[in-house]
Amino acid sequence: MNDFATQKLNIDNLIIQALREDITSEDITTNAIIREPKRAKVNLICKEDGILSGLDVYKRVFELIDESAVLTTSFKDGDEVKNGDLIAVLEADVRAVLSGERVALNYLQRMSGVATHTNKIVKMLEGSKTVLLDTRKTTPNNRIFEKYSVKVGGGSNHRYNLSDGILIKDNHIDAAGSITNAVKLAKEYAPFVRKIEVEVENLDMLREALEAGADIIMLDNMSVETMKEAVAIIDGRAQTECSGNVTKEKVKDLIDIGVDFISCGALTHSSPVLDYSMKNLTIV
Repeated sequence: MNDFATQKLNIDNLIIQALREDITSEDITTNAIIREPKRAKVNLICKEDGILSGLDVYKRVFELIDESAVLTTSFKDGDEVKNGDLIAVLEADVRAVLSGERVALNYLQRMSGVATHTNKIVKMLEGSKTVLLDTRKTTPNNRIFEKYSVKVGGGSNHRYNLSDGILIKDNHIDAAGSITNAVKLAKEYAPFVRKIEVEVENLDMLREALEAGADIIMLDNMSVETMKEAVAIIDGRAQTECSGNVTKEKVKDLIDIGVDFISCGALTHSSPVLDYSMKNLTIV
């Protein structure tokens, strides 16, 4: 997240939009009680055990309001944090601290929550060949933060957006008339370097996707028994992905199926936040 190009081209505009959402004209409370510049320090404290993600984003919120803001920390994204840990000390104009606090914490809490949830499932998959993937079920305008946090938590990213990969789903198949035709059209249109993934819901669709030459087959909302049969039928002729209402509670039943990937929308749409607070503000 501290890569210059990523920050300037993607991150800054999104953070500014979030700040504008929270400050439409002014921070009336802060402006009422703070009439002149004052330097302040404040502690960032963790209130739950988890995985830290979003520290650079947290810092950037304050830098965009006050370019002289300084964050002092010995932590980095991906670190395990504990309830009560002093994560960082922020020094900036007190008005920047007060005005940016909620937006900065929203990013940090959300991103750390995604990383923590992801890490718990990744640990469940240790020792298997299966890789945990996210999906496009992300919060609008927050995909870059959420998918980054999946990686921080030890997971991997599925395609970033619709321009990033070919995934033929049920409605694409209906529109094309068949899996065979949909794959044929995709191969004609896309560069040869692009892999083609097809979502299937039963074994007949699976066999058609294999015959059509799909590179990856997504086993969507199948029972564990059917998925095991599907993996046996595929027999290494395509990569396999398990998808559909995957939760942390269900993962333990999926480990022994032998799929290459498990995609889990809950990583980004249902992760609880990890709680932090900014405390002990002092004027310096």
